[in-house]
Amino acid sequence: MKKPPFLPFKGIALIADPIYSYIPFTDSDDETPQERTEQDIIDSAWMQRLRRIHQLQSARWVYPSAEHTRFQHSLGTMHMAGEFARHLYPSLCATCAGVPSFPFVEELLRIAGLLHDVGHGPYGHFFDENFLCLYGLTHEILGQEIIVRELGDIIQKIRRSPNGLFAAKEKLRPEDVAFLIKKPREAEAADAQKPQWLKFLQQLFSGIYTVDNLEYVQRDAYMTGFSLDMVDMRRLLFYSFFSERGLTLHQAGISAFTRFLNARLSLYSTVYYHRTTRAIDFHMQEIFQETLKRIFPHNPLKALKKYLHLNDWSLIQAVEQWQYAPDSEKKRLGKEWAGIIARQIKWKMAYSTELTMDQALRGMLAFARPEQFEQTIRENLPQRIRQIEFRVDLAMQDPRPIN
Repeated sequence: MKKPPFLPFKGIALIADPIYSYIPFTDSDDETPQERTEQDIIDSAWMQRLRRIHQLQSARWVYPSAEHTRFQHSLGTMHMAGEFARHLYPSLCATCAGVPSFPFVEELLRIAGLLHDVGHGPYGHFFDENFLCLYGLTHEILGQEIIVRELGDIIQKIRRSPNGLFAAKEKLRPEDVAFLIKKPREAEAADAQKPQWLKFLQQLFSGIYTVDNLEYVQRDAYMTGFSLDMVDMRRLLFYSFFSERGLTLHQAGISAFTRFLNARLSLYSTVYYHRTTRAIDFHMQEIFQETLKRIFPHNPLKALKKYLHLNDWSLIQAVEQWQYAPDSEKKRLGKEWAGIIARQIKWKMAYSTELTMDQALRGMLAFARPEQFEQTIRENLPQRIRQIEFRVDLAMQDPRPIN
């Protein structure tokens, strides 16, 4: 029998992408049918569900081209995590003891990047703040459960990264993938037992300087048309390394880091905190919890099978029919949603201002919540207009690096 030719790309496929040109991922072939690869995770129902959850929540109703989803962002974050793995591995080995093989570390980071948003619900972070909070949950907590309970079997059977096989006896643990996407404030006693190299890798997913943030700044800027060149990734990556203190940036990389922070701040003020985006969120806040109690009357953590089918599409398809429902409460909610979908928003910006950091901090001492601002403003209005309906929106973004 003729020996098949050597194919350097065997077991690797490419996804075309507007940000990175191509994103490589591992896939299986006829000779290794029992193998599990990144393709199995990407093709899973939990990942495909992210195609139906938009990345920019309400902002996509302001920026018509911003129709990208958590799915594309997750693929990009996987790719970004792999880039960081290749660059940081030597300094990780020099700093920490017992570091696994490079393919293992690369794949651990790539799978964590791929799955970091798997717990998101419809309207992303808005869903966290206006529904998951009722159960003391976040999308990260749900994501950890999905990784361990729903995708753990696939993760444990992965044996290679795009750059090669793991070392003998190395095996991905779903619990370690879940640990990487956990926010430090959610740390548990068991986390103290994690090896130092794993704790250092977690820094790539928590804070300002993360594979997640670096990815979404580039993608969101590109897809909204806001800018095509927001982040100097090559310089930022070149000057990044691990030291005894963890993820570290050399002084020579500060200019690129500052550029990234400024780009992120610009996106917040121009896209994420756009006046119409915030007005849509204000309107949705008034009806979101009532809507979800009818559509999804469950604790997601205890109903993951049902949660799998909750997304932007399923929510919109449900509420679009409610305006014709015989149920008066459903009809009321349906009409409110019809207005939002048609961009007939209840709220309109009357006045806005930007506070410097010291002004904001002084203000927060006196006014901890928007309601307190509203009350003080109302008390200082002329008597004849004190009953006018208005809301105060505090859209805060601290651009300073946290570390």
